[in-house]
Order: sequence, then structure tokens, then C-alpha cells
Amino acid sequence: MAEVDSEEDKIAVVGHSGIRPDTDIRLMARPRTPTITAHTMTICQVTFSPLLMDAHPQGDDIALLKDLQRNHGEWATIRRYQTLKEGEYWSPADEQQFESNEAGHLVYLVVDSQTPNPLFQAPVTKPKVRIFSDWVHILDVGTGRGTWAIDVADSFPNATVRGVDLYPPPETWLPPNCIMEVDDVLQEWTWRDPFDLIHLRQMMGSFTPEEWGKFYKQCYEKLTPGGWIEQLEGNPRVRCDDASVPDDNHSLYFGKLCCEAADNWGRPITWADQMKEELQKAGFVDIHEKNYKWPIGPWPKDPILKEAGRLHYHQWTSGMEGWAMFFLTKYGVPKPWTNDEAQILMAKVRKEIFNSRHHFYQVAKRVWARKPTAEEAAALKNKNKDRPEEAETSREPEIKQERDSV
Repeated sequence: MAEVDSEEDKIAVVGHSGIRPDTDIRLMARPRTPTITAHTMTICQVTFSPLLMDAHPQGDDIALLKDLQRNHGEWATIRRYQTLKEGEYWSPADEQQFESNEAGHLVYLVVDSQTPNPLFQAPVTKPKVRIFSDWVHILDVGTGRGTWAIDVADSFPNATVRGVDLYPPPETWLPPNCIMEVDDVLQEWTWRDPFDLIHLRQMMGSFTPEEWGKFYKQCYEKLTPGGWIEQLEGNPRVRCDDASVPDDNHSLYFGKLCCEAADNWGRPITWADQMKEELQKAGFVDIHEKNYKWPIGPWPKDPILKEAGRLHYHQWTSGMEGWAMFFLTKYGVPKPWTNDEAQILMAKVRKEIFNSRHHFYQVAKRVWARKPTAEEAAALKNKNKDRPEEAETSREPEIKQERDSV
């Protein structure tokens, strides 16, 4: 397949590929060759989880275990994790997880492919805020493989795009206006230039509620007046609106179990429901929210959603092990699961979501909000000073709810 160099080309490949759910998603995007440098190995470690340990499966479950062992060997998971904040983040930092992130990146582009800019919705390009012909500064928090940061840097050559995460991305080439850094965003930010846009997505389970509040405050302080913050988060619960899925389906049960385990850990993975309120508390105004339904599998009739469903299927099947094994085997409720139990459940979920007669989907929210300009901040301060008894309520910004759902 020819090399794909732009997001338009990526979407074109996706739209004309006619891929099946079992197609290798790595064939659909720009080739990226991972490298493990000495620095990478000081940040990341390889951990092994044996497939057959404590559980005592019976019947069909034994067949599932034998199939897993036949395909993966005695060791079911060989995953690499960052150690900058060991044990405080669930996501592996390896090729399998990057493959899932890459599929997710394409899902987000496809569902917003009919918008002027599918990479982000914040109107940074409006003249009254900032013109991209001027030099602007963009921060991508939790950049992962760096795909979003690289694509934005390619699309906007007059922007400096910084990607930051707890581990270095496995990239051998970056645009000259793209910078990758290893850092902990909960520590004091030392970047000198204020940002015009701070972007983050799929950061579920990254912070406690208190840490989220601290993080949003830092974003507010480091944005230029009139600058924007944008966040995209999905809810991991699998849903179905029709009778295509029985009530005892394992996939519906799976999301509930992972959410309970994450709550038990103290870092909720349903943060999409709190984003709008927390951004209000941090002082942001002009808040917008867009709701999505991401299908899992190619069951929708709409051609755009059908392609998004194919890609989302790959995101789920390549990524679910990374978070399910962490949550269920460490923080499962009422007690942690064994490796066997978690692997059997995931095998059943994979089988169910592969069935195109099951109309599964996942809900998600995109929220973008603006830091007040200097004039707006001064006017708000004077308003609160004149009416001290209403100071608390007057801080609440107006929320502009997007009516259309994807």
C-alpha cells in the first residue's frame, strides 16, 4: 500500500478500503517504525503475566483458555509500562496499545470528517481570537504515540506543537515544529510561552478528581487570554438501544465491571460526565459540548458510521487487554480477578462484538472552552465586586450545548 502522508489521505484510505473487522489496522495509516532507545528503556519496563495461574475454569471456558494458549503461548501478555510514575497509570506503553490509539485517532477523524477541521473543534482560527498565520503554541497532553501532535504540526506549519506524556513516543521522525517531551503534568509547569490551545483526549483514569481540578487550574493559568482548552473522552460502558443484544450479554457486563474497578482505584474512567462542570469551576467560559455515539463494529447503515464502527472495533480488540487486565486483576470489585477469569471474559467480549448483529456502541463527549480575555476577566471581577452576595453564582459561565449528536 502506498504511504499515507495526510489526514485527508488517511480518511480516503479508510473510506475506500472496504476492510473487515479482522483487517490489520496498521496497514491503514502512515507507517511508523517504533524504536527502543536507551532512554526509553529507563522509562519503561517489560512485565509478564502468566495465562494459567489460580482460576479453575470448566467446560467451554477450558476451550477458550486452550485457544488463547495455542495462539499466545504460555505467557498471554507481554506488556511494557512507563515507570516515571509506576503504578499510577493503567495504560501500557507498547506497540499493541499504540495500535489501539492509532485506530482511535482514525475513529475521531472519521466521525468529524464533515467538519472544517476534524483534528479539533475549538475556533482557534477565528480572527477575533487568533490567526494561524501568526505563530501559535499548542500543547497536546497525554500525547501517547504523538499522532495528533504530528498531524496538527503538519497541518499548521506556523504553530509550535508540544506533545507531553510519561514516556517518550516511539517516533524516529517529527516535523520541525513538533516537540515531544517526557514530563508529569501534575507537577509545576515550566513552559515559558503561554498556549493558544491545550488539547487532550482519552485521559480516562489518569487522575483522581482532585488532581483533575489541579490540572484544569494549571491549564487556565498557562493559556493566553482568549485561548482554548479541548478535551475528548469516551465512556467505556458498552451500550445497545435495541433488542439485538440479550440482557445477559458479557459485553454490557464488562464495562460496568471496569468502571467499578476504576472507582475502587480512585481514578474514575467515566470522566466525560464531569468535564463540563469541572471546566466551569476552573473559570473557563464559552463552553461547548458535542455528544457522540461511536459504533463498535460495522453494523450502522450510515457509511461514515459504518467506517467508524470498523475502526472502533479494532480500537477495542487491540486495546481492551491493556486496561481490563489492569483494572480487573488489581482493583476488581468485590475482590481482584485472577488472570484466567479476566482473559476468559475478554475472549467472550471479543466474540460478541465481532458479531455484526449486535448493535453495540459507546458514548463520548467533546468539550471545548475558552479562557476569558483580559477585558472579560476585568468586567467579571468588577461585576462580582459590585454584587458580592451574588459572586458565587455570577462565576457560572453560560454553556452552549451542541444539539447534534454523531
